[in-house]
Amino acid sequence: MSLSIVAAVAFALAPPPPVTVDETDACTSIMVGRAATADGSTMITYSADAPFMPKLLRHEGGPKEEGATFDVVAWEDDRAAGPIRQVARTHGVVGLMNDRQVAIGETTTGGRRELRNPDGLLDYDALIWLALQRAATAREAIDVIDALCAEYGYRSGGETFAIADPDEVWVMELIGKGKGVNGIVWVAARVPDDALTVSANMSRITTFPTDDPENWRSADDVVEFAIEKGYFTPGGAPFSFRDAYHPDASAVSKRVCGARVWSIHRRACPSTEFPVDFHRGVEGAADGPLFVRPERKLTVTDVLALMRDHYEGTPYDMTRGVSAGPFGAPVRFRGLTFEVDGEKYAWERPIATQQAGFVMLAQCRSWLPDPIGGVYWYAPDDPSTTPFAPLHCGIAALPEAYATGRYDRFSWDSAWWIANLVSNLAYDRWSRVFPDVEAARDELEASALALLPAVDQAAAALHEKDERLARRFLTDWAVGNADRQFERWRDLATTLLTKHVDGYVKDEKGRGRGVGYSEEWLRRVVAEEGDRLRLPPAPNEPPNPAADPATPDAPSSGSPDRSG
Repeated sequence: MSLSIVAAVAFALAPPPPVTVDETDACTSIMVGRAATADGSTMITYSADAPFMPKLLRHEGGPKEEGATFDVVAWEDDRAAGPIRQVARTHGVVGLMNDRQVAIGETTTGGRRELRNPDGLLDYDALIWLALQRAATAREAIDVIDALCAEYGYRSGGETFAIADPDEVWVMELIGKGKGVNGIVWVAARVPDDALTVSANMSRITTFPTDDPENWRSADDVVEFAIEKGYFTPGGAPFSFRDAYHPDASAVSKRVCGARVWSIHRRACPSTEFPVDFHRGVEGAADGPLFVRPERKLTVTDVLALMRDHYEGTPYDMTRGVSAGPFGAPVRFRGLTFEVDGEKYAWERPIATQQAGFVMLAQCRSWLPDPIGGVYWYAPDDPSTTPFAPLHCGIAALPEAYATGRYDRFSWDSAWWIANLVSNLAYDRWSRVFPDVEAARDELEASALALLPAVDQAAAALHEKDERLARRFLTDWAVGNADRQFERWRDLATTLLTKHVDGYVKDEKGRGRGVGYSEEWLRRVVAEEGDRLRLPPAPNEPPNPAADPATPDAPSSGSPDRSG
């Protein structure tokens, strides 16, 4: 329906107050078109950031008993949604990618709380899980999502879905219609082939064309419903999806959401100076562009690096300053906001975060058969401290360690728990421990990337003769590689604890040596506690107030350190 038609049915209702984004719903997605990547693949990422242990799942596709009912259980928890009617055939799914190379990620945008429908059957994760089983293209996934919500009801808040297939990438923003009402209002934009877009817990789509169905799609009533609810009055400014359904303009949301988008933009286009006013909360400042065109084509390694960002090298670098502690850790524990003496503050919120349950990069490659072309790069926990394991979308089994474990019980057999053990060993002494983690992480990923072309070639040759044999080959390689990564990471955990024990760092001969603190940190200590810590001058030795604090490599008790 055009704006001119719906303008005639305007209502003069006062809109309810907006709702802010819950700081625990803090996921980040990057979407990259095929002409913006080095190999011509499309890519999307998704960081599932919340205090939970998600499950890596696999769905066996194929013929089903059409019309039979079942309960759907997705990756976030064990809550069942249903009954859902089955379709005649489903696609196989590994993680959040199906065997037709359709992948879906998300980020929660919250939006107007009164538009949530607690009577709906489908949470966002169940909705994604069903759509992957039923959609053969990204465009079809949009239709399936819309149809499922109309039939079963949608119970989550506002969401942004990143949807990719080998040819296209779409960003879809959606929100429910309120208690007892099935269906959603939504808008979807095709990411230009030579561009990328980023979503980080804030609606990004504002105004949009209604006469370009190849690149822009929306619910038939997206404007009409806003008028009916009093969220939009025609005759003034053009209709904006964000202003109507996500009118949160708080400084907190801009800080913790907008800064992540800005940081991806500045890293993808390093010669462009993107304004910081929006994410610093300056009144009236404009958001960054929805799409940016990277200055060079991006590899898988490049996009993974974007997901590991802590604003390094910017004024907001989380490895700098007193909040980073003595070892420059980019970790800020929740909550994100705090108050001291009546003044309100907010930590920076990075893309890579300790609260990540898992992070994925879905890579869709049109020049290979679907079961081979789709690669689901998967990392449990924080992406900065965990290697991504490549899983082809056509594999017939999952690596056991990546599908094992419970949030309430540590296990040496769970990849999620071992990843968390390594990351938590690094957080407290980041500058000392992280270099060891980074080196091991990069080595494993580089090895997998180097082997992948040969694996693809062998699988493609097998696929021409016997698709089942090709799937078995891919399964053996992907599971075997993931198992090797898991064993390497389990060894790394014990190595880190052994090498970095009790504040010492062991040298190549196994001798523990004190490494102290950086000069920058010691100066902060002296500024705050110097009077208490200062030593009196030795007899016949005048005080030397200009003396520099001890350097990290010169511990006062000698090296190696020995206690009496």
